[in-house]
Amino acid sequence: MNQDVLFNLVNVAKGFVKGKEKISIFDGLNMQIKKNDFLAIMGPSGSGKTTLLNLLGGVDQPTSGEIMFDNQRIDTLSESKLAQWRANNVGFIFQFYNLMPMLNAQRNVELPLLLTHLSSKERQERVQNALKLVGLDDRANHMPGEMSGGQQQRVAIARAVVSDPKLLLCDEPTGDLDRKTADEILEMLQLLNRDFGKTIVMVTHDPAAAKFARHILYLDKGEFVTREVRNERPVSDL
Repeated sequence: MNQDVLFNLVNVAKGFVKGKEKISIFDGLNMQIKKNDFLAIMGPSGSGKTTLLNLLGGVDQPTSGEIMFDNQRIDTLSESKLAQWRANNVGFIFQFYNLMPMLNAQRNVELPLLLTHLSSKERQERVQNALKLVGLDDRANHMPGEMSGGQQQRVAIARAVVSDPKLLLCDEPTGDLDRKTADEILEMLQLLNRDFGKTIVMVTHDPAAAKFARHILYLDKGEFVTREVRNERPVSDL
């Protein structure tokens, strides 16, 4: 496989059974995602966007076909090896932040590191660096309920990058935010892509959000119908 390719999906099929009906989401899907790309995936509800994100993140398995990540086949890994692969390679960012309400920002960001062999000191250094990266090092002791939606999403981004994954998977990351705050979050994703080499795949319904990506893929009924290449937008200083 080309060394510039991070993901290679070959003849991927995915479906499920609902009652007596078999529902197919993907049937022979082929796609490649290059390293350091920032890809936005758009399409109507039910087109398979979130299912694709789950397949890329190893949260779901294909019915058939192959999913290769950096020359490693991941669709055949055992549950334990797949969990370790996710911990080492993938950061997830969700629409509603998914923070633990009883933990402060620092503890929320630290959660992915609790599965590693890092010492407490090493974990704290990584957490501080991640919070500093998103501009919230002064909010480390604040609870989620004491922060705005934008600040909570920044904490979620810090949590996603604290283990230094190659891949960030974002499911409607600005869907719960106003336009100004959404643009700030998207500029932060651009910075992570441009300056830190993170490959980003973002599902969004919002055309304004998709414009921050390098490429836009339009998904409809389990197939990519169009592809748009965008000029990279400048990233403002955060």
